[in-house]
Amino acid sequence: MEFVDLGLAEPLLRAIDGAGYATPTPIQERAIPSIIAGRDVLGCAQTGTGKTAAFALPILHRLLADPLPRKARRWIRVLILSPTRELAAQIGDNFQQYARRTKLRETVIFGGVGQSAQTRALEAGVDVVIATPGRLLDLMNQGYVDLRSVETFVLDEADQMLDMGFLPDVKRIIAKLPKDRQTLFFSATMPPGIRQLADQILTDPVSVQIAPQGVTADRVDQEVYLVEQTRKPALLAHFLATRPPGSTLVFSRTKHGADAVVRRLNKAGIPALAIHGNKSQNNRQRSLNQFKSGEVEILVATDIAARGIDVSGINYVINYDMPNLPETYVHRIGRTGRAGEAGIAVSFCNSEERIHLRAIEKQLKKKLPVAADALDLADPAAAPLKTEPAAAPRRGPSTRSRGARSTPKPSSRRRRS
Repeated sequence: MEFVDLGLAEPLLRAIDGAGYATPTPIQERAIPSIIAGRDVLGCAQTGTGKTAAFALPILHRLLADPLPRKARRWIRVLILSPTRELAAQIGDNFQQYARRTKLRETVIFGGVGQSAQTRALEAGVDVVIATPGRLLDLMNQGYVDLRSVETFVLDEADQMLDMGFLPDVKRIIAKLPKDRQTLFFSATMPPGIRQLADQILTDPVSVQIAPQGVTADRVDQEVYLVEQTRKPALLAHFLATRPPGSTLVFSRTKHGADAVVRRLNKAGIPALAIHGNKSQNNRQRSLNQFKSGEVEILVATDIAARGIDVSGINYVINYDMPNLPETYVHRIGRTGRAGEAGIAVSFCNSEERIHLRAIEKQLKKKLPVAADALDLADPAAAPLKTEPAAAPRRGPSTRSRGARSTPKPSSRRRRS
């Protein structure tokens, strides 16, 4: 199937062609016709499968098919809620890219920055608002946002929205929406809580589940290191020093833990940056831009902040801390092995985290292979570590070692909120 077969408007087809999209992904192929038809949709797919385009393209098509009268004031016709600033910004970039050949307007609303630019955009009139719940409620309370004309409501990354405690805010926002609307749920995982909420606010939804929960990307090589917590810093430095350079995403359970990992890596001469909720928005965006450009190859992130990271060609995903939910594991390692490329995912598991490892393996219905040099690092008195580099996917032609790269400027790494 081609995008033209989905019945999308001509300006969108030109934008798709300009973006280099060849054919629709499975979730796009299944969700787009239903959304164009006005159906509610409950969508679940692995990360990297094109969920954003799956709802953005048909939403824009519907707006173009039902334009406002000439010279009529624009009102908010589409509201998209996102759990993080980074993800909201990424969705906004996608909408801007797809709608660039149209006269439709969108704006992104999130905290951590001044609101003046956001309120000016709202006062000028927009068709689409992409927002995080907290800032949206602030602007609603100030009278800048009127949701009475919303035709389509999207809750993106719904599972993470609930995990972050946004459910009360989400319900307050939903209460201000028209009863007669189209509602779309898109999420990387679909735990029971999401199903329950879906039953409450979706009407006869089309369920689109591309990959069963717990299924990981086929082209991701997975292995686990059994190592005590005190030896994890040495293991991480060893792994990064003995593998070919490549774009690397490291997951930490906590914000302070992410900062500690970065400090240890920088001290070892390995440039790295952290991204999490305690960083200012400018700091987070700067770090993300440096990671995307390849200026810094190692980014340490919490699960919440990582929801906004849309970077192609990530070679390695490292679970420095084991996730306590199998669904989170699937979402994490789905950052690599995208678009038919190979990827490597490794997990550092201490004795207290073995219960999480067993739950992950039960969900995956297979045992994760244990790395050969894990015992060396678990026991400081064991034989010296192996230093032969392992074969790994490469993002680009660079042959420079990690240690040869200059350490990022302190201002970009440690700027406080």
